Amino acid sequence: MKFWSIVFLIGAAQAALLALALWRRPVNAQANRVLAVWIAVIGFDLAVKAIYFREPSADLFKLYRFVGLFPFLYGSAFYLYVRALTQGRAPGVRDGVHLLGFIAALGLHAKLFLMDPAQTQAFLDRIAAGGSWGSPWLDVALYAYSLSYVFAGLVRVRRYRGELLQRRSDADRMSLHWIDAMALSQIVIWCIAVAQWQFRIPWIDYPLIYGAVVAWVFVIGYLSLSQVAVVVQVAEPGNDAPAETIPAADDPRFAAVEARLTQLMEGEHLYSEPALTIGQLARRSGYPEYLVSAVINRRFAGNFWDYINRQRVEAARACLADAADTRTILDIAYACGFTSKSTFNAAFKRQLSVTPSAYRQAQAQASSVADAGS
Repeated sequence: MKFWSIVFLIGAAQAALLALALWRRPVNAQANRVLAVWIAVIGFDLAVKAIYFREPSADLFKLYRFVGLFPFLYGSAFYLYVRALTQGRAPGVRDGVHLLGFIAALGLHAKLFLMDPAQTQAFLDRIAAGGSWGSPWLDVALYAYSLSYVFAGLVRVRRYRGELLQRRSDADRMSLHWIDAMALSQIVIWCIAVAQWQFRIPWIDYPLIYGAVVAWVFVIGYLSLSQVAVVVQVAEPGNDAPAETIPAADDPRFAAVEARLTQLMEGEHLYSEPALTIGQLARRSGYPEYLVSAVINRRFAGNFWDYINRQRVEAARACLADAADTRTILDIAYACGFTSKSTFNAAFKRQLSVTPSAYRQAQAQASSVADAGS
């Protein structure tokens, strides 16, 4: 067990440093403070396990079992982190309700924590002889409670992404992809733990599961410290209209709005502004935001992000087909309003079923054949 003690100590040290860095990081401050507390709790959990695995004793057993209940906090922490990230709101007193799972777990283990030293030693002897810790189905139920919080957080992320795609052309930069990685890794770790409890898989043991938690801390460190600022208020003040003003059918002004949007895209190349929002487009068009949004969704068959990216891809396609344009593909992508190479490549291939480099090469070959024929 000394090997795992070292691994857990490394993870605890990493968690402490990460928690400090996140607490002081100004980007997404409210959310990062929630994450900092969560990571610090994980670090304490790992530190206790490192000490206990190095030299197990009845004196440390209760503390070891106490931190063993922390996973019932982790799902709630994930949900509160996602909520703070998408709303910019720190947890309040009323959020104490999210601690009920952990409190319930403490209550169910109260008898163990109230044991005197002799009873604790007798309990450990019974466990060493092959006895049971308790009902494994209880653990499964409590972990299912935590996983429900993870799924609730993912639902909130999905809703946020949908709103972002309706309003920002640079939505890909703030789409919270690292949240998916955080959630997936938690789900995998918990599923492995439940499988071990139920089926006693020989090559999966408790230290290995928490070794995966150490790896998770390192991954989260990288993802959280490289995140961009998240747009909290998706809608721009003064631009939204009440829901009842949004036309259920085509408004008589739809044709005029469509013509104006086409003029702004083809004449003024408004799509080339990297952080263009639907509010900015509405102001330039002279029409209410709700009407511009309705036209984009119904006349151009897609959300705002799709619409702007189609304009950008078409502009990039024209540049790549021009033999006189010697700029790099990345320079062309940036000039057309894209904010990253990956987003440009994905959008280009989705729209034209070919990569930008393959398209440019095909156009160059076609031009050479045409020149040779003439």
